[in-house]
This record gives sequence, structure tokens and C-alpha cells, in this order.
Amino acid sequence: MAAASDYLELKLLDHALATTPYTAPAGVYVGLHTGSPADDNSGANEITGNGYTRKVASFAAAASGSASTDATITFDAATGNWGTITHISLYDASSAGNLLFHGAVTTSKTIETGDTFQISTGNLTISLD
Repeated sequence: MAAASDYLELKLLDHALATTPYTAPAGVYVGLHTGSPADDNSGANEITGNGYTRKVASFAAAASGSASTDATITFDAATGNWGTITHISLYDASSAGNLLFHGAVTTSKTIETGDTFQISTGNLTISLD
């Protein structure tokens, strides 16, 4: 996952150029999508209802231009069909909030009633070029 949102790009530029400091969010949350969110978070197609909630993610320190999750992220079992997960995103809040990063999953997965979605340790990597 390497697409930074418009929001984050502006915050990082302002911070790096000493215009306005950027304070890191208290938590970073993973969202699941049935389509690709745009950099401005339009067309996000984030899952809603049926037992879905964003899950908190933690990352190891960045090295060689990227950072990966340092723990497994498991979503609760779906209480109804969620559709086919094609994209994931990172937000600065457990609901609403600002989109930080987004990208396609390696393999899409259809989530039906009773299914779970899991991202194993190290399998969500953020990189900046």
C-alpha cells in the first residue's frame, strides 16, 4: 500500500517544510472496501453494517522506506454479507476521521455471514517513494 491521501500529503509537506507541525494520530485504523477510494476519500465504498468496524493497527519502525504491521489484525465475524473486499485503507479514527493511505489487496476476498477477514503480521506494508 503506497497511495497517500491528499489530506496526508498536505500535512506531511507542511510539517517537513516547517509551515505547520503535524501531530501523529493517537491510533491508526484499518478500513475495508469493495472498491478503490480516491486520494480525497471520495468513492470510498467502505463496508458498513453487518458487524463491521475498523480495527486498530500497529506498525514496526520504518526501515528501508517502508513500515509493516507488527501484529495480526482480525475483523469480527460478519453478521451479514460484506461483499468482496478489494481495497484496504488506513484512517486516523475508528469511524469517520481522515484517510491516510489506501491500496488494493493482493487477493480479493468475498465476506459472507460468519466469515472473518484477517491481515497477518507483516502483511500490511506502507511505503513512501
